[in-house]
Amino acid sequence: MGNVLTDDVPEILDFTCPRCHLPTSQRYYGPCDRCVEVLKATQTLNKQDAVVEDYIPKMNVTPNAVATKD
Repeated sequence: MGNVLTDDVPEILDFTCPRCHLPTSQRYYGPCDRCVEVLKATQTLNKQDAVVEDYIPKMNVTPNAVATKD
């Protein structure tokens, strides 16, 4: 039994995709390429979809003395 920290890491890992549970071979553990494409297509937002409201300070916020100095 070798040391886990000094053993060579294989270039390609064979494992089951954690999302679709199909066998896959990839360099890193995670969703397979097909699942990544589906996630990108369904979970990304366009900049036009984001709604940014104007900042309105709370009533308890008062300007500091330097900002109000004439």
